Amino acid sequence: MTTSAQADPDTPRPSRPARRYGTLAVALAIVVGLLLGYAGGLLTPRLTRPGDASVEAGFARDMSSHHAQAVEMGLIAFRSSSDPAVRQLAVDIATGQQGEIGMMQSWLREWGLGPNRSGPPMAWMSDGAATMKDGLMPGMATPQELERLRTTQGRDHDVLFLELMIKHHLGGVHMVDAIVEHGAESEVIEAATRMKNTQQGELTNMNNLLARLKGAPASAEAPQPHHSN
Repeated sequence: MTTSAQADPDTPRPSRPARRYGTLAVALAIVVGLLLGYAGGLLTPRLTRPGDASVEAGFARDMSSHHAQAVEMGLIAFRSSSDPAVRQLAVDIATGQQGEIGMMQSWLREWGLGPNRSGPPMAWMSDGAATMKDGLMPGMATPQELERLRTTQGRDHDVLFLELMIKHHLGGVHMVDAIVEHGAESEVIEAATRMKNTQQGELTNMNNLLARLKGAPASAEAPQPHHSN
């Protein structure tokens, strides 16, 4: 016997309010990007393998570390920015560069090399020592700058993020130019060229966003990386 209090299985239940999982979605996107980067780096077989002291190994190790800071800054801005365009750019940088880290780490594993360098950073570049500043690779933010990025809010936060990331990208482009000029592995050169194209597009976007936030006319071109002699 059924009672009036028994639930009708065909009666739709009230739907729960929709929830947004923005941070979780970004975390999942980063994981997916990392896995895709690993897969992309393993798809093309090689007849020769770069050695531990090769420019390819140096680039993969140092650019992975360089990218890791960009991912960190991107996630900070994604959580803290009040500007939708800045937040979108930040998450695009974080997910894109995490995928590239996965690709570069897969190269090292395929070459039978460890992820850590045996010598000083930037030793694979002819002017590597000259590009270092306070023990940091080109364009990298200092610990003090990262702390400021974590604690500032509003427009000041967005301006600081863009200024730091513009400097960071310019340093990365300088490293890419070096591997394109001196590298011998076609896959590494092709991937580095894609990195440069992506970062140059992001530089243009960041300079335009920065000009808007500062109330200045947007610049038509992104600044070019400085090359040390």
